[in-house]
Amino acid sequence: MRVLARVEGALLNQRGHLFPWSPVCLAIGIGLYFGLKFEPDFQLYIGLLCLTLLAAWAGCRIQDGWAALAIGGALVAAGFILAGTRAHLVAEPVLQWRYYGPVEGRVVALDRSASDALRVTLDQVRIGDVPRDQRPQRVRLSLHGDYVPLSPGQRVMTTAHLSPPQGPVEPGGFDFRRHAWFQRLGAVGYTRVPVLTAAPARVTGSVRVTAWRMAISRRVQSILAGEVGGFAAAVTTGDRSGMSRQSVEKLRASNLAHLLAISGLHMGLLTGFVFTACRVGLSLMPIVALRLPVRKVAAICALIAATIYFLLSGGNVATERAFVMVAVMLGAVLLDRRAISLRAIAVAALLVLILRPESLLSPGFQMSFAATTALVAVFGALRGVNWLKGPNWLRSLAGLVGSSMIAGLATAPIGAAHFNTVSHLGLIANVMSVPVMGVIVVPAAVLAAILAPFGLEAVAIQGMGIGLVWILAVSERISSIDGAQGLVISPPEYVLPAFALGALWLILWQGRFRWLGAVTSLVALALWGQVKRPEILVADNGGLVGVMTEQGRALSKEKGAGFVASIWLENDADAAEQSQAASRWPVTEELVRRYTLAGRELLHVTGKRAARTVKNCRTDQIIVSAVPISVTGGCVVFGPDELRTSGSVAIRNGKTFSSSDVTGQRLWSINHNKSK
Repeated sequence: MRVLARVEGALLNQRGHLFPWSPVCLAIGIGLYFGLKFEPDFQLYIGLLCLTLLAAWAGCRIQDGWAALAIGGALVAAGFILAGTRAHLVAEPVLQWRYYGPVEGRVVALDRSASDALRVTLDQVRIGDVPRDQRPQRVRLSLHGDYVPLSPGQRVMTTAHLSPPQGPVEPGGFDFRRHAWFQRLGAVGYTRVPVLTAAPARVTGSVRVTAWRMAISRRVQSILAGEVGGFAAAVTTGDRSGMSRQSVEKLRASNLAHLLAISGLHMGLLTGFVFTACRVGLSLMPIVALRLPVRKVAAICALIAATIYFLLSGGNVATERAFVMVAVMLGAVLLDRRAISLRAIAVAALLVLILRPESLLSPGFQMSFAATTALVAVFGALRGVNWLKGPNWLRSLAGLVGSSMIAGLATAPIGAAHFNTVSHLGLIANVMSVPVMGVIVVPAAVLAAILAPFGLEAVAIQGMGIGLVWILAVSERISSIDGAQGLVISPPEYVLPAFALGALWLILWQGRFRWLGAVTSLVALALWGQVKRPEILVADNGGLVGVMTEQGRALSKEKGAGFVASIWLENDADAAEQSQAASRWPVTEELVRRYTLAGRELLHVTGKRAARTVKNCRTDQIIVSAVPISVTGGCVVFGPDELRTSGSVAIRNGKTFSSSDVTGQRLWSINHNKSK
């Protein structure tokens, strides 16, 4: 009883500081849904709904410290229900076989693939004789052949290779099938033949905004040529199709890739500039300043600017999240509340998670809220402390450097976990670039928008170009320095949630026990450092095998399956190219590639001729085949039939586990030929 009394007392001491825990509890419920290995049935949702209502009622009726636990439990259950409901609402048919043939559809999006090819997303799709109820709502094609000038709303046709969205390239890896499910993307593929116009563009509905965006993007790129024009189009309209892969890689290596995506920084700089300009401008007019609440009028103008920017950018998940955060903060100004606080961040996180529960798993959501929460917590703790004396310019510079350091430290583990990289010189690059974005690029973009109706936007866009040229030069210089970018091994799936919960406990909990959060985060990082990669990895089609050696992972092929090879090497924190990793595999004249590891022999069979040479096998052998194969003996065989069911395979410490073992049977991983 004494322990219960102490727990209740600790909860009572948190009164007034509990609201920021609301999105944390909601996120736990969402995470539990995505962590399941089976799809919950309808009865479970009904039970959780009853539990949610009961816990919420109890939380409102109870007057002691246990009310917080009841409300928290209700939010956890509600998060689970939200995620499941969202997953069912976006359900669309997914192509269940490989297809080659005619494809026709309406252009709704243009971007670039990892291989730097133009990529087009189509809806209203027609695929050969595939029935309507089995036809994907959207498909995405990489264009490796000729194509007509493409614009949103235009109907195009071609002959393409299509396949279902790919599962994880290794067990526990990023699940593109889940990502595609929530994008309603039912098939992906490529074409090497010309793409032709099937019908002129009809700009209607949501395509109208996309067409407007692309028209602005073309106008910007007609004024600023090359990479600078592509960069300008990306930061104004979200259209990255004008940026080459090399430039994007340099921005990423210097930790400046966040300047390319329309996210919290851009939205904050834009609304901050508009708010300040309107407030100062109106304050200089006494007839207005004495009659109107200038601060609130400026907030309304900034909110209007943010809304236009949100529509102009295409309204992707990152921009939607940034818009919600800015709207909440400007709403706080209108309600005479503190605009920047943990409560405001909590409201923004709640709205984003309610609208898109799946965004919890995205690095953009995690990094933006981690940076914002850390900045508010640190500068909130320093409020009223005269921590630096000196002229205003020195204090501003110190604030900029401090903000970059805090945001960088908060997001570094998340970025390293998702992208396997750490930018050692990212702080320097950001200090040199972010002020330019705020002082030159964003004001010039706002000025261009004001002058556009009069046809005078070219001068302002040229001004944008000056700042963007500087940022690209910084990224090129920083990324060219030896050791500018470090590689990090991929962590186990439990590390990032444990680190995040520990950091949130440290920030949100009141009292001396908050330091338990720091201990939890440090333990999570320590466990990350002890992780060992699988000794053997097998691609889901049997076309590639990777074996861990003292020199790094040896790959069975120097060409083909390049995407899978690059992800494996990144997760290993290995900077080698596929051809270099393939040179680690013993050279042999046989059709079958062989490798001996820890007393077991691995055979990789890639063709029918090679398959005919393998008839018998031993118990100490593992056979991986990309083609149907029939062998006798006690060996382990991973052929097309087995891999079609299991997905990619990993062997660690003699234990075999597959992608299907990790992901289980979920909506996005089981056959779905029915529309929602």
